[in-house]
Amino acid sequence: MDADSDAVRHVFGVALHHLRTEAGLSLRALAVQARYDHTRLSRAEHGEHLPAADWVKDIDTALHAGGLLTLLRSLAPASLSTPKGPTALPLADLRVDDGPSDSVTLQMHTPDGRTVQVKLSRRQLGELMAGGLLHTMLPAGVTDPDQADRVAKVIAEEHPVDPEVLSYFDRLLTEHFTADKMIGPRQLLGTTLAQVRVLDQLRRTASPDTTEPLLRLLAQYGEFAGWLQQDLGDTTAARHWSDRASGWAQAAGDYTMVAYLMIRKSNIALLDNDAREVIELAAGARKVPGATNPRLHALAAQQQARGWALYGDATRFQQHIEGAATLLGHHPADHDPNAPVYLHQYNLDVLQEQSAGGYRDCGQAATAVRILENKITATGEHLRRDQGHLLAKLANTVLATKDPEPDRAVALGIRSAMAAQLTGSARITKELHTLNNLLAARFPTTPGRRELHDAVVALG
Repeated sequence: MDADSDAVRHVFGVALHHLRTEAGLSLRALAVQARYDHTRLSRAEHGEHLPAADWVKDIDTALHAGGLLTLLRSLAPASLSTPKGPTALPLADLRVDDGPSDSVTLQMHTPDGRTVQVKLSRRQLGELMAGGLLHTMLPAGVTDPDQADRVAKVIAEEHPVDPEVLSYFDRLLTEHFTADKMIGPRQLLGTTLAQVRVLDQLRRTASPDTTEPLLRLLAQYGEFAGWLQQDLGDTTAARHWSDRASGWAQAAGDYTMVAYLMIRKSNIALLDNDAREVIELAAGARKVPGATNPRLHALAAQQQARGWALYGDATRFQQHIEGAATLLGHHPADHDPNAPVYLHQYNLDVLQEQSAGGYRDCGQAATAVRILENKITATGEHLRRDQGHLLAKLANTVLATKDPEPDRAVALGIRSAMAAQLTGSARITKELHTLNNLLAARFPTTPGRRELHDAVVALG
């Protein structure tokens, strides 16, 4: 079982025990009413077992839980049947209890309007946070009890900007960036937007001459929100958040972030196949006064290369890729702590992986295949979203070689479709729709093509 499943089993068990106790039923009595084995119910309450969805409906009905247990059960990452759209615990309130118990009370709303109170230790709460389940946060985006109290006091009492609070949000953003590679945008967007609201509220209650650190952090969060929206396929929302982030960055005098957001907008233009805008925005990023970070300039050159590949100019694609590689080779480490999170991990390996699509567009599919194969081998299976995207790109690329491999493309596509369903990544879905259309047009009788077609259609 993965960490997400462990966290789901835990919170399901706590809620089940609470509801059963509240209903005055023994395990055996509930088992009779729900027609379910009482030993499995006991294991479920201890977080050791998660009943199948059909059985959970019967248990939910027997306890008059109003659908709460069914909703909690639906959070489990199981298969391609996982529900679409953001999922979150129906959290109404989070309260730190007084006294030596050091416990936390979660108040959860059932879908029919009831409120269920569940007590957890702080350790248990931390496990749920680590599992990524507390997406609806209080106050307005904070789940850590100590930090929740600290943020609430800052807002209520109009304190100056608190360095500890800013450090907390800075750490969260780094953790979100790592989690995104594993679980994708669907699970992170609500959390990120809630935290943006907290930071903006802090900005509004602080003295204007103290808000520069907040503005810098808001720009980072706004950029990340735009990225998540892009990965979900909503380019309008992606541009909106990129624009908001750019405004915050300009107000803070953060020229590196201003330039980086131009590159982000260039990246969004790739989704619309607008080669001219891709090139113009990336080139503009390199002209922003004060934006001197060499990795930023390398990333802009890489983005220009992708634009020229889309435009059909293989020579200029190669020139800009080589220029980006030279910059990264001369500056292997980024020592700017205020640089965008992405730049801290941008290196020659990332550049090579990002160049694969350009090589494919320029008719050098065999080169792209080698790059993607190496990258997939180096990418851990736990990085579901990244693995899924790489698999989908490789599937399309093996069809673009001089000796196409439709059987392999189908197998890669089916694996990728599972990741698309679990993470909600529209970038994966877009690649898979391209793959599905290519196979239908050129290799309609390939074994497994119908299975892949059905999986892609189910993605929407």
